[in-house]
Amino acid sequence: MPEARRSAARRKPVLRHARGLAKHPLVFASKLVASVVSVAVVSSLSIAAIALADVNRNVQQNSQVHLVQQKTGTAAPVTKAVEPQATALAGEFNVLLVGTDTRTGQGAKFQNRADLKASSGAGNNDVTMLLHVNAAHTAATVVSFPRDLVIPIPSCPSPNGGWYSAMSAQMLNTSLTYGGLTCPVLTIEKLLDIDDINYAAEISFDGVAAMSDAVGGVPVCLATPINDPYVGLKLPAGTSTIKGQDALAFLRSRHGVDDGSDLARISNQQNFLSSLLRTVTSAGTLSNPIKLYQLAEAATQNMTLSDTLGNTQTMVGMAVALKSIPLSQITFVQYPVVSDPSNANRVVPDSYGASVLADAIQKDQPVVLSASTGRGTVLAGGSGGTGGGTGSTAPTTPATSPTTPETTATTPPGEVQLTRGATGQTADQQTCTKGVTGRPGE
Repeated sequence: MPEARRSAARRKPVLRHARGLAKHPLVFASKLVASVVSVAVVSSLSIAAIALADVNRNVQQNSQVHLVQQKTGTAAPVTKAVEPQATALAGEFNVLLVGTDTRTGQGAKFQNRADLKASSGAGNNDVTMLLHVNAAHTAATVVSFPRDLVIPIPSCPSPNGGWYSAMSAQMLNTSLTYGGLTCPVLTIEKLLDIDDINYAAEISFDGVAAMSDAVGGVPVCLATPINDPYVGLKLPAGTSTIKGQDALAFLRSRHGVDDGSDLARISNQQNFLSSLLRTVTSAGTLSNPIKLYQLAEAATQNMTLSDTLGNTQTMVGMAVALKSIPLSQITFVQYPVVSDPSNANRVVPDSYGASVLADAIQKDQPVVLSASTGRGTVLAGGSGGTGGGTGSTAPTTPATSPTTPETTATTPPGEVQLTRGATGQTADQQTCTKGVTGRPGE
């Protein structure tokens, strides 16, 4: 039986959702997490012939978290293997990808920044993304869950033994603190009414910078300039290639993007992640064994994995399954939300839009977006910037728009059209980030 509920005094204070209310945003660098790990799964983990022993050792050393599941009770760890085979993982699968804001082990560069709120231990899961790959291996959906989403958190095991009691309404980004990596898994399983998130991974600051470095930088498009003094980022309109700490700042930036909200930042990050996927799957990366190895090393050295990911066979199997999925069928979508009627600085599930998305995942159906991009981005060529300084260029060819009711009367058989509250883009779409609509730092 679960232990008594934690007292309110022991809970961490919730963080602001609206712009202008948090003068020291937590590090949202880890928002790269889900798709970065997806990228690692798609490409870097298919390097069976390239120094596999090193990668396999990293995976085994870092896969120590045992998942407890909502209905089945446990996710069985796999038998560790040394020589992975290029065989696709059978059937559909779900991977929860979590980004932590912890400062533990991240060095002085993250502990001494004035804009960073101190955090240690497990930290908060300021990034929570679910990768769902369908059984036919023809489509993948990456769902971003806002950190300020107020939902029930189920009873979760304490890292020190025992259990935390369930909570009826708490911010999603506190779940990692309450129960470690298994608690966000249980929370999202409950939210979507599924019981088969068998794989989970967590990444922190150093991993984000290392992975963007490994691919030689990621091109990002800006419809308007970004100037965010809170994260030390200043980029011109047009296209810039960013890596390392600049990539970290780009993903963290909230005060420099659109209306300054976390929802705008999610759209901005989808811009980056779709570009990262295009970079990784380009011939220049896939044909470069050094880049592939560096990407795999960057991912596996900086991740904490569930024990179900405890060998490279499983991860290579995921890579093979994902390899045949075209970028146009990899869909990034923000979980549908509306403002919390009890607190305008928080969000709650949009009852209709969220149920449609959850039903599609439950039934293993690919999704089609009815709305393109989100608050923080516009389609490339639609209203992109035209200037931008040395080495910056604006895109001139509009990206292909997602399926919309105006252009297509029916949804292809077997696919579910997401409507109210669901925004995002496919990985092949090129989008441009919008700068702030108010004063920087508001």
